[in-house]
Amino acid sequence: MPSHHGVEVSVNGRYPNQTLKLLIERASCRSFSPKKIASDILRPILSAGIHAPTGGNLQPYSIIKIENDETKQKLAEMCGQDFIGKAPVLLLFCIDWRRIERWAKLEIAPFTATSSFPHFWISFMDTIICAQNICTAADSLGLGSVYIGTILEFFSEIQDMFQLPKGVFPVVLLCLGYPKAEPLPRKKLADQVIVHAERYHEIEDQKLTDAFNEKYPDLKVEITEERLETILEVCRKVHGKEFAKRCVEKIRKNGYVNPVQRYFGLHYRADLMPKDNDTYLELMEEFGFNWFKKYHPPKDEAP
Repeated sequence: MPSHHGVEVSVNGRYPNQTLKLLIERASCRSFSPKKIASDILRPILSAGIHAPTGGNLQPYSIIKIENDETKQKLAEMCGQDFIGKAPVLLLFCIDWRRIERWAKLEIAPFTATSSFPHFWISFMDTIICAQNICTAADSLGLGSVYIGTILEFFSEIQDMFQLPKGVFPVVLLCLGYPKAEPLPRKKLADQVIVHAERYHEIEDQKLTDAFNEKYPDLKVEITEERLETILEVCRKVHGKEFAKRCVEKIRKNGYVNPVQRYFGLHYRADLMPKDNDTYLELMEEFGFNWFKKYHPPKDEAP
């Protein structure tokens, strides 16, 4: 089955400066050399993240630096991706309101950030902005990097593994290291599809399908009975029998499973992805967050 990441492309554009070249030609690295990252290289990379913009300059995040081989291997096995264990450095980015809550208590200040949706929204953005600053800084120094979102399936295990206290929530893992070979970027949708002038514009159906066909020219998955049965099951559960019938008819007519059918019928299954919503909300509460519930001051502290 072809990679769901899409087609690799060689990009050799002309740019006003090296920063734009780096950003536009950036590619995820999943094959690392054993070369270690020197501390005088890693230090400014981490500093680039620490100096990223944050709401109110609160910096509501923490970064756990992981270099222990045993820990890296455990994460690799947990996430089912061998290259994680071979990256010299892993960085676990976490929303961290624990540090700020302690500060508030020490200075006798009110605090409700762990029960506030706006604080969740901003702190999640701040954490990702920090991670991306570090990713870009690493790439600028000749390192390779790749984000690992699979940790969302193992929040409780990660909480135990890294002794995360209440108020600290893991968001994303980043692998850093020197690439064995220069990775190629993946083909992207054009700016005419992504960028909207002044307001949101729906593009015509044919232009939309043409844009995705251009992005995924070779992502045609071979039909097998097992894949058909899986897609049929997913479609039945999500949209009913008639939709499932139409989907399979289109697959047989095309002679292949198209990219979006592969994404949501086989890979990010549309029937399974929303299944654990309640579990994630419960996990949020276990981590000490009540962002998605009506706020009630503790009875002994209510005015």
